[in-house]
Amino acid sequence: MNGPVELGSLELAAGGTLVLLAALLSLLLVLGLQRTFLLAATRMVVQLLLVGLFLRQLFAWSSGWLSAGVVAVMLLAACHEVASRQERRLKQAWHYGVGGLPVTLATLGITLFALTSSLKPQPWYDARHLIPLVGIVLGTVMNSASVTLNHVYGTVSRERQAIEARLTLGANRYQACHDLLRRSVRAGILPLLNQMAAAGIITLPGIMTGQILAGMDPIAAARYQILLLCLLAGGGFLAACGTAYLAVWRLTDERDRLRLDRLLAAN
Repeated sequence: MNGPVELGSLELAAGGTLVLLAALLSLLLVLGLQRTFLLAATRMVVQLLLVGLFLRQLFAWSSGWLSAGVVAVMLLAACHEVASRQERRLKQAWHYGVGGLPVTLATLGITLFALTSSLKPQPWYDARHLIPLVGIVLGTVMNSASVTLNHVYGTVSRERQAIEARLTLGANRYQACHDLLRRSVRAGILPLLNQMAAAGIITLPGIMTGQILAGMDPIAAARYQILLLCLLAGGGFLAACGTAYLAVWRLTDERDRLRLDRLLAAN
């Protein structure tokens, strides 16, 4: 079996010509996208190279405390991102907590589960395993929570009368919002379900493709991809459920009354 193909500057430049070609076509067709293409490509190259340099140094130091600090920064950024994507928002710190708490717990729970049960690096907090795993789990969990939360906020406002009618008839907060919860969680995990269903038949997932290109046996690469998709499915579902139920809890009170006064329009 051939070994991994080493990519140098010339090989990367060859790939970059496709971006230049797209920008040139945009210019010739007067689409106005050439500047966007070039800026996005430049930003991508700079960001990924800086991340690569940082991770190389982080792996060399192999510090558990430093790795924990990096994970904390990643989680804070993800919590802020979930909150910033919403068209409506809760008052005060709840705006960040309703989405941020499920995202944090789901990411840490799934990552620790994978490190201690399947991957088992020595030590278990090895930065080479911890940081990439947190990154990919966090991305999926963040998207699931964000979509779910946006769906809850939008639907509860549109269906206010129906929810209040069910509450009046004696349903508790979760019974009255059951259909809303079901649809919101489904919306949050639908992209993940599509990814799982299409893996191997319609598309080769990115992680598996990268491992095969790096020289790994295809069966071994498939096993890693299966494990990863299972982790993402579990994390995305936990984050979506936690976000939906926590949002409904906050938008109602202990007397099972709907409290849309706690929900503000986006600035």
